[in-house]
Amino acid sequence: MTFNDFPYTRPDLADIQAQLDRILQSLQQAGDAPAFLEILHEYDDLKSHFMTLAELAAIRHTLDTRDPFYTAENDWFDASMPLIEESFQKILDQVLHSPFRPDIEQVIPETWFMAAEMDRQSFSPEIIPLLQKEASLASAYQNLIASAQIPFDGTLHTLAQLEKPMNDPDPEVRKAASLAYWGWFAQNEPELQALFSDLVQVRTDMAHCLGFESFIDLGYLRMHRFDYDRQDVETYRQQILEDIVPLCQELYTAQKQRLHTATLPVWQEKSEFPSGNPAPVCAGSEMTARAQRMYRELSEETGRFFDDMSARQLMDLEAQPGKAAGGYCTWLPDHRAPFIFANSNGTQSDVETLTHEAGHAFQVWSSTPVFPSDLAWPTSESAEIHSMSMEFFTWPWMESFFGDEADRYRFAHLSGAVKFLPYGVLVDHFQHEVYAHPDWTADERNACWRSLEKQYLPHKDYSGIDVLERGGWWMRQLHIFMDPFYYIDYTLAQVAALQFLARMLDRDSGAFQDYLQICRLGGTLPFRDLMHRAHLQVPFEPGCLKDTAATLRQWFAQHMPAVTER
Repeated sequence: MTFNDFPYTRPDLADIQAQLDRILQSLQQAGDAPAFLEILHEYDDLKSHFMTLAELAAIRHTLDTRDPFYTAENDWFDASMPLIEESFQKILDQVLHSPFRPDIEQVIPETWFMAAEMDRQSFSPEIIPLLQKEASLASAYQNLIASAQIPFDGTLHTLAQLEKPMNDPDPEVRKAASLAYWGWFAQNEPELQALFSDLVQVRTDMAHCLGFESFIDLGYLRMHRFDYDRQDVETYRQQILEDIVPLCQELYTAQKQRLHTATLPVWQEKSEFPSGNPAPVCAGSEMTARAQRMYRELSEETGRFFDDMSARQLMDLEAQPGKAAGGYCTWLPDHRAPFIFANSNGTQSDVETLTHEAGHAFQVWSSTPVFPSDLAWPTSESAEIHSMSMEFFTWPWMESFFGDEADRYRFAHLSGAVKFLPYGVLVDHFQHEVYAHPDWTADERNACWRSLEKQYLPHKDYSGIDVLERGGWWMRQLHIFMDPFYYIDYTLAQVAALQFLARMLDRDSGAFQDYLQICRLGGTLPFRDLMHRAHLQVPFEPGCLKDTAATLRQWFAQHMPAVTER
């Protein structure tokens, strides 16, 4: 059965809740641990079915946000999910306080109980209306971004489609496209700021209702930060400032020399070479076919995985009018099917997005047997290890996508990965400041962003773009609106992925085997334990980033002359 054939019917909320009430009663009446565990399997199946329908509605809505049917279905789940969450929580409470818990803990991984405890602390029936409002506001942001129709070069472009001319070899084209792109954000800033003000307020109200001082503590619980806290993150930020920001400034200096420019205005910043960044030599179905050959050659497991994805049409990669922004991978447990969503635009990011999301998809495909199904995914910082590492494990096949520009692609890819680290930490730092000061005005939020930029990204030159000079870049970062505190995760995972790359370059045959192992583990281990299982150094550990920076400097020193001379 292909994705388009997956059946969808809006679930009967009353019927689902009645089934959950019956399961709760059965758990309360269970006579022994085996019976209790059998009922938990029934609960897992019911929850998986409900979540499959929710994900189908969400996917089909994001594929075309103008479709009235799936817009209505997505809105229905926004309103219904907090209601069903109350019933889920009652069952979790029964498990957490069951006399059979010691026996159940021998079968179910500890991380499931850790997540259940955090979910218990971060939910109460009193916040259901606030959760509904939060979901509605997040959807409104997504729909506003997807609605963009920006005149450029005689045609209308979505924000995703403008990425191609923003990476054009001609700097004048890049500049014009960038001005059009950021002009849309300037024009829509009042609505974007109002949406975010409402989101900050509703999240702060939730936190206060649950007894937290601010949303920061609630945000950490919702993200299931099992084995690190705010102090660890602050220590990590400082390491980024000390060890990675100077390396990035060296890369930007070398970039300016290659481009023969004294500064890097926003329309030049992503351009690594005077002739423009490498662009894929294939697109659409041909890119997918080449990816299929690549994954068959990478390993037997990845080959079977990608064959399955292709046969069941579990990818939608091309940018289209009305399609939501960004890229993601999600999971449809009823069908044991990952789904990859992207917005290809003819730039090198098409390959990066495909390999990144394929890393997510391969991981959840590999961990399908894990029970409970909630643990098919690890927590977000661990999940991003699989995606970001897959970007590097596929490096040997880049000639298939970039031809004789493959070396330049690898250079630009690694340079971008390193430069991303300060930006990712900046996004996280900004959110800490915003939720610590929920009464800030739009101007105060912008000023905070611009101040932090000058610490983490001191090279920034926003000449001629007022909305950015005032600190408005953050409005394009959908995670800030839709997934609060989901961003430091990418940087932690990037540090792990860079360690995998170093092992790969050292011809360590155990690197990919370690990767396969942690993919199979899914969410059964917290972040630090997963890192140790993969034989990687935890980013919070003293010296980790110094070692990483030293390895990267050596690689760039070896490869920069070759790509510069071409």
